[in-house]
Amino acid sequence: MPATPQIVDSHCHLDFPDFAEELPEIIVRAGAAGVTRMVTICTRLGNAPRVQAIADRFAPVFWAAGTHPMSVVEEPMASVEALEALATHPKFVGIGETGLDYHYTADSAAVQQDSLRVHIEAARRTGLPLIIHARAADDDMARILTEEYRAGPYSCVMHCFSSGAALARAALDLGFYLSMSGIAAFPKSTELREIFAAAPVDRILVETDAPYLAPPPYRGKRNEPAYTAHTARVGAEVFGLSEAAFAARTSANFDRLFHKAVAWKRAA
Repeated sequence: MPATPQIVDSHCHLDFPDFAEELPEIIVRAGAAGVTRMVTICTRLGNAPRVQAIADRFAPVFWAAGTHPMSVVEEPMASVEALEALATHPKFVGIGETGLDYHYTADSAAVQQDSLRVHIEAARRTGLPLIIHARAADDDMARILTEEYRAGPYSCVMHCFSSGAALARAALDLGFYLSMSGIAAFPKSTELREIFAAAPVDRILVETDAPYLAPPPYRGKRNEPAYTAHTARVGAEVFGLSEAAFAARTSANFDRLFHKAVAWKRAA
């Protein structure tokens, strides 16, 4: 019997109440599905101790933190120094998620942009990848990412990428990565799959964004890291690769971008 392909869920939210009663079972199911590592994301810096505790508790779990763009008006403005302090934790591997979301919160566009620039500077100083949330803000997102990169390079992943081809090209031109979520597996996401297919496979990650956006056959239900395998199967089809080859390529991409996770594994 062929071995289960080993993959990484590069973005999930294991501190959300949806998982409170069964975290150990969630981690076990992920491992059984071939998901050997996952990054759980803190979206409000006040919750950082809770998210860190999950990474400390479970060997396959790493963490990142930032202020989600939809929360910037409710939260104190993040500081570069606070993010740098969090980055001293051995399993802290990324800055964010941060970004721009004008779908529901366009009225806070200016403060979202200020917050984004703070996170970019923290990514520069720490050498850790920036984790970007982008929704209905393609032009401003491309402009700010490009302006800031010209001011000083940094690495970045466009998490749960579902924006347009122009933003994809802008991100790829800067050397950034695109992450496939369950949205890419939805039957009507043909245009999105075409955007991914036009990208180099060595710039692709996979994720769940759990508990949201479960791929078929679980669409509409609570998502969890184990379901990364279903999105990865679709990704393999998009790039014309076997499941094992796609899993290996995206895992190598994760290691290249989230280099601190590799360093922790070696140290452990």
